Amino acid sequence: MGRETGDGPDPRLPYASGHIPGAHYVPFDPDLVGPRTGTSGAGPLPRASDLQERLRAWGVDDGSTVVVHTRQTPAVAARAWWILRWAGVRDVRCLDGGLAAWQAFGGPLDTAVPPPARGTAVVRPGSLPVLTAEDAGGLAVSGHLVDARAPEAYTGDPRRAGTGHIPGAHSVPGSDNFSGGELRDATELRALYASHLDGRVVGAYCGGGVSATTTVLALASLGVEAALYPGSWSAWTSDPTRPTETGSGPGGDPTAAAR
Repeated sequence: MGRETGDGPDPRLPYASGHIPGAHYVPFDPDLVGPRTGTSGAGPLPRASDLQERLRAWGVDDGSTVVVHTRQTPAVAARAWWILRWAGVRDVRCLDGGLAAWQAFGGPLDTAVPPPARGTAVVRPGSLPVLTAEDAGGLAVSGHLVDARAPEAYTGDPRRAGTGHIPGAHSVPGSDNFSGGELRDATELRALYASHLDGRVVGAYCGGGVSATTTVLALASLGVEAALYPGSWSAWTSDPTRPTETGSGPGGDPTAAAR
């Protein structure tokens, strides 16, 4: 089955005007996030019971192949891929290039909205590794913690409290995983992550747990399982006692990865 994830100010409108036949519309919020608290960060994990209900309404069974895609923002599809894999759906795939690639291939569009289905999927949370704040801080020292935000967010402003990055984290913007809306090939991705492929544990975070899922996806394409810090920077900075760092950090020039 296919699922179209929402990624615009009102993504239901373009979905209604034409989508891949049989695709279900899946809004990012609330389908891919859980209840927010003062310490959860912007994109907390959904509750297992809620996610299971939605999976079944999309017709997902334990043995289903699920294809996710978006129209404009690959990170939203990567977040859907990650959430479903974390929930125990084994065969989840991202449509590389999204809807534009489907149309370029000559794929048809449809305006019919599929009715709710009766899938039988059982959610098994924890099927992909996650990091707590403590884990993320430790991994920045003992392994590789990748910051997937834009370079300017990573660098921060020493005059403003709470800006910058987790001390020890390296900057590799999530947008660098793509070229022309498609995931870069293995050779390019190995070059991008060359300094993080030494066998030590790799973790990733971003602002709210979305763009970092592209890091997990990119590394998965290379056979490397990376852990996600779902709360990411928004959760890290919810506790003023946690340390932050500004400047280029251990990764050197934070704009270098984009060149």
